[in-house]
Amino acid sequence: MQKILLINGGSMLNTLLWPPVLGLVGLLFAFIIFILVKKYPEGEPKIKKIADQIHLGAMVFMKREYTMLAGFVAVLVLLVWWKLGGQTASAVIAGALSSSIAGWLGMYAATKANVRTATAAQKDGASAALSVAFFGGSIMGLCVAALGLIGLGGLFWYFNPAQDLHAVHALEGFGMGASCVALFSRVGGGIYTKSADVGADLVGKVEAGIPEDDPRNPGVIADNVGDNVGDVAGMGSDIFESYCGSMIASIAIAATLTSDELRSSLMMFPLLLATVGMVASMIMIIVVRFFSGSAPATALRIGTMGAPVLFLLAAYLLVGQLNIPTDYWWAVVCGAVGGVAIGLITEYYTGAAPVRKIAKSGETGPATVMITGLSVGMQSVVLPLLVISAIIYISTELAGLYGVGIAAVGMLSTVGITMAIDAYGPVADNAGGIAEMGGMGKEVRDITDSLDELGNTTAAIGKGFAIGAAALAALAIIAAFIKSAGIDVAQINLANPQVLVGMLIGGTIPFLIASITMTAVGDAAFDMINEIRRQFREIPGLLEGKAEPDTAKCVDIATTAALKRMLLPGVIAVAAPPVIGFTLGAVSLAGMLAGALLGCVLMALMMANAGGAWDNAKKYVEKGNFGGKGSDTHSAVVVGDTVGDPFKDTSGPSMNILINVMAIVSLVIAPLL
Repeated sequence: MQKILLINGGSMLNTLLWPPVLGLVGLLFAFIIFILVKKYPEGEPKIKKIADQIHLGAMVFMKREYTMLAGFVAVLVLLVWWKLGGQTASAVIAGALSSSIAGWLGMYAATKANVRTATAAQKDGASAALSVAFFGGSIMGLCVAALGLIGLGGLFWYFNPAQDLHAVHALEGFGMGASCVALFSRVGGGIYTKSADVGADLVGKVEAGIPEDDPRNPGVIADNVGDNVGDVAGMGSDIFESYCGSMIASIAIAATLTSDELRSSLMMFPLLLATVGMVASMIMIIVVRFFSGSAPATALRIGTMGAPVLFLLAAYLLVGQLNIPTDYWWAVVCGAVGGVAIGLITEYYTGAAPVRKIAKSGETGPATVMITGLSVGMQSVVLPLLVISAIIYISTELAGLYGVGIAAVGMLSTVGITMAIDAYGPVADNAGGIAEMGGMGKEVRDITDSLDELGNTTAAIGKGFAIGAAALAALAIIAAFIKSAGIDVAQINLANPQVLVGMLIGGTIPFLIASITMTAVGDAAFDMINEIRRQFREIPGLLEGKAEPDTAKCVDIATTAALKRMLLPGVIAVAAPPVIGFTLGAVSLAGMLAGALLGCVLMALMMANAGGAWDNAKKYVEKGNFGGKGSDTHSAVVVGDTVGDPFKDTSGPSMNILINVMAIVSLVIAPLL
């Protein structure tokens, strides 16, 4: 890669084209993987029919969700155009489109890979099933990385903010568009998946005593649809907005530097880091496929650990090419290592001794399961917060506030492989559901269950990683907001009542959003439970397996509930910054963002890890421990898992996006303050 020729020395156009061009290469690579997945057989007509129901339900939900989202974004674009001009408004559209397309493509691929994973497990064994599931998840990861580079990299090339610093503000609109899509996708998908999951589990497993994913259960198709719209499309949009937000914040901070030469290099640095990170992810996706014949956990760990190592080596060479001081590379190292550390800590709390402790507590009933799970969740907050604190301290010492942004970029640059390993979980989970509903046999279900169990751990690691990345990205955006709004840093102190009032208000918002989303899941699950009970009661022969359930009705209940209840959290997140900023002032808004950041990170970690631990405790009992399936212990841990579901898949993940949405909206409106 050629050295950047800066403002005083010539053209940057060749270097500016690298991110969008290699983004197109990444998208092509994702398409090739999709073709490879499609070559695997779908299986018998009965199996294909079940998979088609899941695929259709997911696509119908996405269509309705994106239709509602388009109206919200259209209003937002008009307001931005009116107040901030056409460049920023067009960037909002580009951000929303890029995030939406990434989520849609990833979910489409996942709903095609699930049935092929089940069939591969039946015909060729665990190795082939892992390959298909991992390839299905890889498409989501590559689409997130590639479309981020195409969208944001394309705007950077077109606006060239390194030479026109006023164009930096237009890039912030891209983050706003991506964040709005992420919030609605995460909250809507989370409400959908957990209302279906809770309803299907409580009535099917606890009341009727039938297995998970039993075809007699009317809610089981909706449950499998939810895995895709929540854990694939929702998670993809979540990571996408942190991925782009960290780059935008770094660019905005770099734009405030006084040295022309260093400023231009540092503005390009985040995009080029993300570019080499995507290339490293592509290489490691191939490596994981090569090692899939060994133990699945080993293959996935090779990819998880190998990609950051490869990325950091390439980043070191990049620093030399750009003539950037090596301190900036060490800040990148700090973010990448911190991301791995948070993932490993999360893995411990959701897959080791704490899980066995929760499972054992089920011997004395649901109450002790709840107490132990909450205790584990609260304890699991401590070490990740210390890691995040260390990243912030060290990266700031190395490179100032820019160091925090570039550390977040370092953590997220290998998102292609990180997201692939995360999205692999829902594909494997769906494969198990299809195997159970299609009667594919115990051997197939054992294979898919082993992949699903590993998928729960990888999903928990992905959630921890996403929370850490969101915290760093939000902090970098907040720092950029303070600079953009012209706030004197000396004003940001607890002795200033404007700051203190803002912090207290900001601290309440995560609790309010968590309450709204938990209530939404509870209300939707109530409707789902009543419908499943009605069908068991009124459809003759359903429980005996002599009649077909009305699965479409359950899908419609979950879809309608999610779309109705996702609007209020989105409106609060977008409206809070301008309300506080234009009434109490920019200093109070900075305080609000600080209070919200701390509240969001604490709640996100506690809820995600407690939920993941409850889920894996249930699976640990179902493997035959402490009485196994059908025992009183099993009933107790199922209750814990039911409470943990909205914790880990609805309210917890919404915290990541909440703080980033509020931060990016604040950054966009900063010139108006």
